[in-house]
Amino acid sequence: MTEPLIAALVVFVLASFIGFEVINKVPPTLHTPLMSGSNAISGIAVIGALLVTLGSGVNWINALGFIAIVLATINVVGGFLVTDRMLQMFKKKEAKG
Repeated sequence: MTEPLIAALVVFVLASFIGFEVINKVPPTLHTPLMSGSNAISGIAVIGALLVTLGSGVNWINALGFIAIVLATINVVGGFLVTDRMLQMFKKKEAKG
């Protein structure tokens, strides 16, 4: 393996571990604002994956970019659905009359 690939894998593993630990410690009252921030970050990941995939001529990079686009898009859509559902809980019910 080349040094840049090893460095990228180390950063990925550390970021995954730190992200899991940080998210795991968030109190339930902050989940909706955190979901909004996570949607924004996933949107940036979609754009980054699109740029990498479109700019590359290497097949395995295109495959990884496509997988990244699919997973980040699922995360964005799921995040918006969860956020909308949580916000619906705070809306006042209309009186039936």
